[in-house]
Amino acid sequence: MPLALLRVLAVPEQKHLHDVLLDWRQDWLNFLRHADAIVLIVAVAFVVLRTLRALIRRISVSSGRLTTGLRQQQVRTLASVLNSVVTVVVVFVTILLVLEKIDINVGPLLASAGVAGLAIGFGAQTLVHDYINGFFVLLEDQYNLGDTVRVAGLKGMVEHMTLRRTVLRDDDGTVHIIPNSQITVVSNLTRDWAQLSLKVTVAYEESSDKIMNLLRQVGADVRHEATFADDILDVQVPGIDRVGNGEAEYLVLVKTRPNKQYGITREFRRLIKDAFEKNLVKPGPPGRVYVTESSAERKS
Repeated sequence: MPLALLRVLAVPEQKHLHDVLLDWRQDWLNFLRHADAIVLIVAVAFVVLRTLRALIRRISVSSGRLTTGLRQQQVRTLASVLNSVVTVVVVFVTILLVLEKIDINVGPLLASAGVAGLAIGFGAQTLVHDYINGFFVLLEDQYNLGDTVRVAGLKGMVEHMTLRRTVLRDDDGTVHIIPNSQITVVSNLTRDWAQLSLKVTVAYEESSDKIMNLLRQVGADVRHEATFADDILDVQVPGIDRVGNGEAEYLVLVKTRPNKQYGITREFRRLIKDAFEKNLVKPGPPGRVYVTESSAERKS
């Protein structure tokens, strides 16, 4: 925008075209008189911006060597956000310094910008809420790419995330796009570890020692399988969880690595079925669910 027009906006009274043209000429002369100072301001701003960007880029690249604390994707996303913020701040401050150097009163301009920003803020509250909530999701590492989460009443794997939205894909392959402002409670099913709660129902008259020994043997067999050996952290058979209606329900707790519980669950079911058939274990009354499963969730 021509400096004369900026000057028109910066004063309350209206000026005639002749006065504007005179101011235009005066502004150019004023600009030339301060050209060396303006060039110095721009040069310093350029060096500061390049230095800060290089520092942010170095932090982002080194995130690949992180073993604790912030995860790589989190650091890179935050670095991208910080890079944008630094650019806007440096450019804005540089423009203000240049305008002040050529005797442009920036006070009214800042006041006008504040009023305009307030109006825009009222009209875009949801959008601003999206970005603020997204920033804290990243900062607090509530979830990351590849995590299985439940947010806004939807469950799925995180395929993409920005400051404005989170993209989930559920078990059916459906893609859900969720504005971050709608995320109030996060349930992360793949943080640190997961746990299976297998409930096995057999006939009441079956020996409890026999059933518990069979379940422990199944747990040991699964842990020694090459496919699951690294994914199972612990197996416990606490014993009978419920008795009634001619049946006894036994509880098996299996602690696994994140997102590995589903295949392990199927293998446990298969081996339990084979072990019970081989040892002639009577199942519970007809119509009962043979084995059920639940997964531990961590809420952020």
